[in-house]
Amino acid sequence: MLSDRRQRILYALIEEYVAHALPVGSQTIAKHYKLGVSSATIRNELSYLEDQGYITQPHTSAGRIPTDAGYREFVDEVLASDELMKLPGFETMASDIRSRAEALDSLIERTSEELTRLTDCLSIVMAPSIIKMRIRQVSLISLTNRQALIVIVSEDGHVAERHVSFPIDVEPDRLHEIQNVLTKVFSGRSLSEMDDVRLGMVDLMQDSVGPIIVNEVLDSLHDCNSVRRSRVGVSSLMRKPEFHDASALLPIMEVLEDDTVLFRVFDPSDVTDSGIMVRIGSENETEQLSGASVIAGSYGRGDAQGVVAVIGPKRMDYSKVIGAVRAAQEILNEDLH
Repeated sequence: MLSDRRQRILYALIEEYVAHALPVGSQTIAKHYKLGVSSATIRNELSYLEDQGYITQPHTSAGRIPTDAGYREFVDEVLASDELMKLPGFETMASDIRSRAEALDSLIERTSEELTRLTDCLSIVMAPSIIKMRIRQVSLISLTNRQALIVIVSEDGHVAERHVSFPIDVEPDRLHEIQNVLTKVFSGRSLSEMDDVRLGMVDLMQDSVGPIIVNEVLDSLHDCNSVRRSRVGVSSLMRKPEFHDASALLPIMEVLEDDTVLFRVFDPSDVTDSGIMVRIGSENETEQLSGASVIAGSYGRGDAQGVVAVIGPKRMDYSKVIGAVRAAQEILNEDLH
């Protein structure tokens, strides 16, 4: 465990490095931080911190930069704080997001945009999986005798729409009958409970248009499940010194394009008691993220659980980003309650 003085010197070095992306020397810390000790003492303490693996010296004549272990020491202190960090302007931000968001999908997009604006990093907000989400209503709207619009509303407010065509004429009254059956069967159930759902549609599946509509409903649910996330801020990452080289950014982009990897990276079950998951560099199980940090938190409960996350360089303002993620959690949680 570090002494109070060594902690303060380490935190000063991290703050300086985050701000300027340059190795930090003892004279810089002595000049800009009132630690009550000389530059020589700071230099000795930096040597100790380096020996213990909290910082490293990229070049012999350069100052030091934090290691993953150094960032972890700082982040653990931030997470242990009892005070729930509220960003300046949080209430205004929350009110503005809600006023422009008519449904959960819109709220997710707005929240992701605000996260990127506040953190200057890449943000991802993933909606609760429709596979587990319970369905509230299925509506069939007649467009022509051979075309209809399927509208599916889940309990979290997600709305999915899909056009369907029929090989024969279907009267609006018949569509209404099928709608009543679908709503009765699907209401309160999820796609993961399909065995029970299918048992309630035996008669409907014998109908000439029943199987067509049911298959379109199921395909719609599967399709919207694969895209229920909002990702904003790739350009913000590209402006960071760490990612000026495209080869450093490419692995992160590969992760973002793979939904399977994304769900594993942001598994809500990995979130700690603090409500926030922070993985720094090598702590990420996914090798593509070894050069980045991921801060994530879950929102909602049980089947209606989603993830809000920020991806950025290891050299990020952890206090600010953690505060932003917590603010986003609050906004999304209030909408689901």
